[in-house]
Amino acid sequence: STRASSASTSGAWSRMNTDASRVRRRVVLAQAREHVPAEGGYVLAGNHNSSFDPWPIGLPLWPRRSLRFMGKSELFWTPMKQFAYSVGAFPVRRGERDTVAIQTAVDLCRVGHVVVMFPEGTRRVKGLRKKWEARAHTGAARIALEAGVPLVPAGIVGTDQLARLAKLRVRYGPPVDLDDLRGRDVAEVAQEATDRLMARIFELESSLLE
Repeated sequence: STRASSASTSGAWSRMNTDASRVRRRVVLAQAREHVPAEGGYVLAGNHNSSFDPWPIGLPLWPRRSLRFMGKSELFWTPMKQFAYSVGAFPVRRGERDTVAIQTAVDLCRVGHVVVMFPEGTRRVKGLRKKWEARAHTGAARIALEAGVPLVPAGIVGTDQLARLAKLRVRYGPPVDLDDLRGRDVAEVAQEATDRLMARIFELESSLLE
């Protein structure tokens, strides 16, 4: 079973590298690194249409920047556990407030990592369209406020139309203005910060659809 686990992990790496090469060729950067901090940690947050979203939002910045992703805790079982950690993921328990995951993200930002978040929490589309739209969570804003780092919005389109060979496009925006909220009780201002973030994300996404 160790050999089988190794083969499974090796196969996952091979598929990841193949997917990464394909995405690099197809991603169109409409508005990119001029809005992304060149150094230091920050939270990068985007809309969530597909499980493929981490590729176009992260690949344009990798490997120059160290990217970290929250992954649902169910993914962290052997041998996928080792693979998940190797690609920069760390576990979060969905459906509950995971203070350990939040603190991990804060600590990573403080030491210079880029923590990638999808505030909607779950994909808008999962095979069949959901009966309700995903509701934005405040985690991304909380992490940025607690860590004292920029909160960078991004809009992504095309990941929900891979079967149609749609172009994958990402547009980064300037950091959300949180200056008037910093230094205040995070619990009191997290929703306001999230509202500002989501407004910018949807503006960026809409601009890519025009």
